[in-house]
Amino acid sequence: MELRIHTKNDVSVSPAIEEYATKRISKMARYLPSIDAGKVEIADEGTRQPDQRFVVQVTLESNGVMIRAQERAEDVRMAIDRVVDALTNRVQQYKGKRFEKTKDTVRKMEPALDGEETEPERPARVVKTKQFELKPMPVDEATEQMELLGHDFFLFVNSENGKANLLYRRKDGNYGLIQPSV
Repeated sequence: MELRIHTKNDVSVSPAIEEYATKRISKMARYLPSIDAGKVEIADEGTRQPDQRFVVQVTLESNGVMIRAQERAEDVRMAIDRVVDALTNRVQQYKGKRFEKTKDTVRKMEPALDGEETEPERPARVVKTKQFELKPMPVDEATEQMELLGHDFFLFVNSENGKANLLYRRKDGNYGLIQPSV
């Protein structure tokens, strides 16, 4: 498995940390030998909470399927350990060993408390642009891919009609599918 390590926000990663990350993440090949490549992003986000300072995001590619996990911790090694645990769960889910769909996976927004200070609202703007290849696949495969990536939505080409579709997670825990009418 080819593993690339990138840093963000002027993070300096020692060779020992790179070796640690490579060693821990390379063990994922035990569970899924078909992993072709992997990308590790390590960032230092200056958050108010010290236990959320370092962010480690890992994306693995296995036969065209992307598996991604992201974790935060106060120490880089701890964040790497957490992300490996999350990846292990996602790989087991992908392999069909463990797939429990509960309504607890739906993310809920908590209302702001009255005594809590809020920042003044700034107009929303596009801060990141991504490009990726849309692959034809059936809806059930797109659902599985969305779960493996840990996203709330997934854009794909529906192999049944050849059109771009958007799959999304509803608040009730089910899925919605948006199809173009033309």
